[in-house]
Amino acid sequence: MTSESMQKIFDLKLVPLVVLDDATDAVPMAKALVEGGIPVAEVTFRTDAAADVIRAMAEQVPEILVGAGTVHTVAQAQTAVEAGAKFIVTPGFQPDVVRWCVEHQMDIVPGTAVPSDIEQAISFGLSVCKFFPAEAYGGVKTLKALKGPYADIRFMPTGGVSLDNMNDYLALSNVVAIGGSFMTPSAAVKAKDWAKVTEACRTALTKVQG
Repeated sequence: MTSESMQKIFDLKLVPLVVLDDATDAVPMAKALVEGGIPVAEVTFRTDAAADVIRAMAEQVPEILVGAGTVHTVAQAQTAVEAGAKFIVTPGFQPDVVRWCVEHQMDIVPGTAVPSDIEQAISFGLSVCKFFPAEAYGGVKTLKALKGPYADIRFMPTGGVSLDNMNDYLALSNVVAIGGSFMTPSAAVKAKDWAKVTEACRTALTKVQG
């Protein structure tokens, strides 16, 4: 059964990646995503501010669905959930993190790149995996090849996915959504140009809706 959070992602088909060094940027970023029509944020644990960013978004912009990305450890997953994260995304398949999420009924989209990763996901009863780094591992061609042996697994490709190729991925029946930083351009974030982030989101959403 698909959770409400995952269904929201599947409906939008887009997951903006958020990397913020300063938690004071969390609320304006969240509002920019909402205004751009994509009320979802995968806040990556690439900076020390990640947990505070998640907390600020979850508490002050309730209309946004906040998750944690680049989660490597159970401690990070626990910190993210306590801060208000509604889903966890990992770059690779980390059994301890997946086990913790499954046991705590937390949505987890584990990173997979090869069949052995997908087999592990299946062993935990999962049906949605991240495919990362997508372009580096063959992109659309690889996902088409994986559809045969893994007909029941659906993917959220990230890594090299852009405005130019996103619809190639979304056209595949085993792709439910795509993640990318092209919806949160680093130059705009650095300049605190939130209108530019909103514009990038609207552009992506328009392209998805065709």
